[in-house]
Amino acid sequence: MSRQKLVFLTSRVPWPLEKGDKLRAWYQLRELSRHFDITLISICEGELHPDARANIEPHCKEFHVFSLTRKEMMRNMFKALFTKMPMQVAWFYSERVQAEIDRVIDEVKPDRIYCQLIRTTEYVRKRTDVIRIVDFMDVFSKGLERRLDKVNIFKQPAYYFEMKRVARYEGEIFSEFNRHTIISTQDRDLMRVRRPAEIAVIPNGVDLKFFHPLHRHKEFDLLFNGNMNYPPNVEGAVFLVKEILPLLLKRYPAIKVLISGANPSAEVRALESANVQVTGWVDDIRESFARSRILVAPMKTSIGLQNKLLEGMAMKIPCVTTPLSNNALRARPGKQIMLAETPEEFAEAISALISQPALAVSIIDEAWKFARDYYSWEPLCDRLAILIGKED
Repeated sequence: MSRQKLVFLTSRVPWPLEKGDKLRAWYQLRELSRHFDITLISICEGELHPDARANIEPHCKEFHVFSLTRKEMMRNMFKALFTKMPMQVAWFYSERVQAEIDRVIDEVKPDRIYCQLIRTTEYVRKRTDVIRIVDFMDVFSKGLERRLDKVNIFKQPAYYFEMKRVARYEGEIFSEFNRHTIISTQDRDLMRVRRPAEIAVIPNGVDLKFFHPLHRHKEFDLLFNGNMNYPPNVEGAVFLVKEILPLLLKRYPAIKVLISGANPSAEVRALESANVQVTGWVDDIRESFARSRILVAPMKTSIGLQNKLLEGMAMKIPCVTTPLSNNALRARPGKQIMLAETPEEFAEAISALISQPALAVSIIDEAWKFARDYYSWEPLCDRLAILIGKED
């Protein structure tokens, strides 16, 4: 029996894995290639990473990259002002690229088209002759809503109108596409669509063969990692250093914090001090985990599932985060993870892990089992493959 042909469409080239959407796309590509003949089509901003093809091409039959210049993307966004298209979509949409994608799809004649994020769906909205699946991944509209009162007052009207456009567009895509996936139950229940229960929850996983305990000298007490230009991560890092750290310094004057991850913003860079180190991009993020005692993720406005928590669990680093982040993860508070909301609660949770080694070890062991049992990529993507491949 011949394998189904799948066109997989992403708004970014899924390498390197410094962003959550790229990580999700790469692992899904790797696992789905066991089930389908995949043609990957990716939009690219700027230059293609020199290692991208070597890491992507072994997992697909064809790999097509269509580049957009910053000038072209800005022009596309300006044109979108006079339409109902969200800026989230317009930034990645080009009529020139549309013609190229149409050509590839006409040549491949796929059995299925799988779009990651609403950013790519505009390219196949007219393809009603093939089963289309959209991975909403996160609820973009809710993420924008949560940021409304946190941005500059002069930017708030733009955020408000974009939120409304995105919410409307999410509903349209839900109605037009055959099947839908999302990263967590929390995100699914926040979708402003008629029948959110029809959206299949496909969480992110963690690669336990890659993320595993490494024996390193613990140079840092606390770790915050992620794409450090992403607003929720910037907000979390600032909260850690400016609100939580001063409370901890009263008890532990020599405490050290590591902020690790790509593209640190100026606001993040400004957090550096005698107690705080900001690394920027690191070649192997496992080293940041291995050199730290505790992962702290005080996420206040994030949506989706925090990969940093799964990676910390896999590397046997105890994690402290907010109930908001754990709503997606669903680890057991006090058993597999520590939860806090206020600076005082974070300081207490961190102090408990520092002062009670037996508690830290117990949480580490239970969290590792939790990640292994519920968040391995292979079974999660097997579920996705069944959803994609089934007949209507």
